[in-house]
Amino acid sequence: MTPMKRAVSLAREAMGTTSPNPAVGAVLVKDGVVLGTGHTQLPGSHHAEIEALLMAGDSSRGPTLYTTLEPCCIFGRTPPCTQAIIAAGVAEVQVAAIDPNPRVAGNGVTELQASGLQVSLGDEAEAARELYEAFAKHINTKLPFITAKFAMSLDGKIATETGDSKWVTGPQARGIVQQLRRECDAVMVGINTVLADDPQLTARDDQGTPLTRQPLRVVLDSQCRTPLDARLLRKPGHTLIITSSKAIGQQVDQLKHAG
Repeated sequence: MTPMKRAVSLAREAMGTTSPNPAVGAVLVKDGVVLGTGHTQLPGSHHAEIEALLMAGDSSRGPTLYTTLEPCCIFGRTPPCTQAIIAAGVAEVQVAAIDPNPRVAGNGVTELQASGLQVSLGDEAEAARELYEAFAKHINTKLPFITAKFAMSLDGKIATETGDSKWVTGPQARGIVQQLRRECDAVMVGINTVLADDPQLTARDDQGTPLTRQPLRVVLDSQCRTPLDARLLRKPGHTLIITSSKAIGQQVDQLKHAG
């Protein structure tokens, strides 16, 4: 596995845990030896490049840094990664994608080059584009990146004639759904799905255990018909029910008390 492919793999491991920051992977290499690796931590904590530099310690002088996203050059909840990279004595930086954030967008590369570092772009560019398409949409439009999910049988049906089938998908498809939930900030359904399927809408691991970090569960329910014993109200995480003036006040209050 090339260093950049490894960086992409590290970024994917962090997907769903770094929002609103993008998930980045970084690998520090010198003379063919990996000195440090890292991925973006929780918001407000270390970025991927800093994790890799810390792992490398004093041996970080003179290596090449492979990172899936252009190092940041702005002060936010953490200092700019560009300054840490320059101070550590990194000789070369290879970047898979330019940061789509207009406040960075090439400025990080320019700062590194101005300090004498060699910077190259493009390796694993397509993989990086997929990693950051949601971040790019939101940072440039302030709109969410939406993934539509539906399931149907080979003959185009979404349920059996009697409606008693629990699933029309197999284990592989359900595994993909769980992966999507792990990567998303929210999962949204309509009230008819709640009434028909009583879903949990949780993100679970391969053994079916709910994860510590859960996406926000959102129900579109104009008349507040969500049952008080619905499973999604009793699962870890938070639930948002979007209703309308058609809803009766008592029903709204009961759902609020149910969590």
